[in-house]
Amino acid sequence: MPDLSRAQPTAFVCEGGLIKSRSTFIMQPGQALELLNFEPDMEGGYRRISGFRKFVNHIVPQTSSSGEKVLLLTYFNNNIIAARGEKIWTSASTEVGVKIASDTAMTGSGTLTVDSTSGFSSSGTLQINSEIFTYTGVTSNTFTGVTRATNSTTAAAHSINDAVSESWTVRDTGRTNAGKYNFERYNFDGNDKIVVVDGTNAPTTFNTSFTATDISDTTASTGQTTQLGSDIASGTGMTGSGTITVKSTTGFTDPSSGTKSLLINSEVFTYTGLTATTFTGVTRAASGSVADDHTIGDAVSDLYPSAVTGAKYVVAFKNHMFYAGMSSTPQEVVFSAPLEETNFSVAVGAGSIRVDDTITGLKVFRDSLFIFCENRIFKITGSSFADFAMIPVTRNIGCINGDTIQEFAGDLIFLGPDGLRTVAGTARIGDVELGTISSNVQSIFDDNLVDSSLFESLVIPDKTQYRIFFSKDGQDEAAVKGVTCVMKGDAFEFGELKGIKPSVTDTFVDAGNVLVLHGGFDGYIYRQEKGNDFSGTAIMGRYRSPDLTFGDAGIRKHMQRVILNYKPEGTIDADLFVRYDYEDKNATRPAAYELDTSDIVALYGSATYGTGSTNTGTYGGLAEPLVRQPVEGSGFAVALRINDGGSTPPYSLKGFQLEYQLGARR
Repeated sequence: MPDLSRAQPTAFVCEGGLIKSRSTFIMQPGQALELLNFEPDMEGGYRRISGFRKFVNHIVPQTSSSGEKVLLLTYFNNNIIAARGEKIWTSASTEVGVKIASDTAMTGSGTLTVDSTSGFSSSGTLQINSEIFTYTGVTSNTFTGVTRATNSTTAAAHSINDAVSESWTVRDTGRTNAGKYNFERYNFDGNDKIVVVDGTNAPTTFNTSFTATDISDTTASTGQTTQLGSDIASGTGMTGSGTITVKSTTGFTDPSSGTKSLLINSEVFTYTGLTATTFTGVTRAASGSVADDHTIGDAVSDLYPSAVTGAKYVVAFKNHMFYAGMSSTPQEVVFSAPLEETNFSVAVGAGSIRVDDTITGLKVFRDSLFIFCENRIFKITGSSFADFAMIPVTRNIGCINGDTIQEFAGDLIFLGPDGLRTVAGTARIGDVELGTISSNVQSIFDDNLVDSSLFESLVIPDKTQYRIFFSKDGQDEAAVKGVTCVMKGDAFEFGELKGIKPSVTDTFVDAGNVLVLHGGFDGYIYRQEKGNDFSGTAIMGRYRSPDLTFGDAGIRKHMQRVILNYKPEGTIDADLFVRYDYEDKNATRPAAYELDTSDIVALYGSATYGTGSTNTGTYGGLAEPLVRQPVEGSGFAVALRINDGGSTPPYSLKGFQLEYQLGARR
């Protein structure tokens, strides 16, 4: 047995997150050189992430090809809304409340107990894992009249918290060439609604009955504005042959046949033709407006803005609905009349705003609407058409993917050309500052920023965590990388993700229950933060410390013991590796030390000593045990690795103590 009387201890806590931007020689001991599928824990340390599993057991039906990915995913009125191909569907999901044995008979009078039946049909079909059930009635938390093992499936055992879902119901069709959707939940008239846009088709609203209503473009025009070139007296008659002189008619529509409408102050005019500086065939006091005096220089506006068909982005702000991303007007934001998402008449408060760059996203933050562009960022302040004002935030930095914009930790976070940035509110009202936050992991972004159009992001609010996923067409899910960012105090800590490939995402908080969802390229809907693997695939969890020299890189350290402080959430399966001298191939490479804890989780407040074949000691029971692991080898620098087994519950690495004896100087 080695003499430990002269052993020197060095302890550190796991904090600071993944660092890719500085030499391991100067990193702090608690920082991580590798942190794969571990997340900075709000309670301290690094936590092996939870897995994901199917939230809806039925695949979203395809339109024409099994290769169609999920294009829309959101949670609304206790239902999941999803789109795939040319159709939009709804389903409902809950979890098993009482376990079901495989031999429990259900032949028409069975009962299934679940967490809630909210959102489910009054009768229909359910799926739990691979078994299909039918039911004829519901209570608040049971399905009644149940028959099991239908549709040629086999009765199987089902555990508490297994997902229970109903088959999909089609809600809208004919959405030809739809792209990735954006959506906005809102309530303008006392009724909850949601509006969706897909970059190609007309925006569509759904009420709580999931009735689809397209937003018509029959009144759409150009949204152009010019100035009056000559006075118009209130008594000047214009009944179909009048003329209005303006500075320029450039950008206005020539009706050719039919009429178009103008607004001057509060009076509406119609016209049937135009020249370079005049509108002809004018009728005044249209649409119930009143003839009034107008003077040179007054604004002359197209009564209706540009069409919103093909919008990619939608957001509600100050009781107006804002649309952007139309392919024909990529630099324009169109907004509806107050409290009317389908009314675009300038006469009642609708309008449009143009910027000088292609819009990539919209986001409401605090009391402003931020307009993200490829190379610029603007914000709109005010509360109505009368006082909306557009203010440049920056003309040098843009957002390369609007799906990366999230409200996070009291800021807006987004992906710029150089990594993650925030738009941070300062102490001065209305002022902002931009900050780069991802410098610690810049190399990950540099390696993945190519082809960013499919990137996705989400926020896990109860963890103050932001996740970005570098999804790419044709890439195997196991190879897809991402980054997790956690706000701890006034600093951001990072970890790396691998093995999650969302095509769309949504986070929804329902009565305190946080639903973190993603749609897959395989057509299924998944719930993150559930389970211990990635829907049946092991989680590759890896931690590596910096190379530790204990203040003197010239002295050899003979390692005696590593003490690990961790917090398990169940049994774990992991291995500890001790590596020397920057993992030089000629350095000592001891075999793995097992950190399996099947016996620890049964202990509460008690202690076990000397268990296991390697004489490992554990102290403190389940809460935060210490593992005292004798180790071998020596070197001038020491590094610790943890390789996770990939299918056991998460645990947090809290800190380490290394005990060693000093040897000779190099």
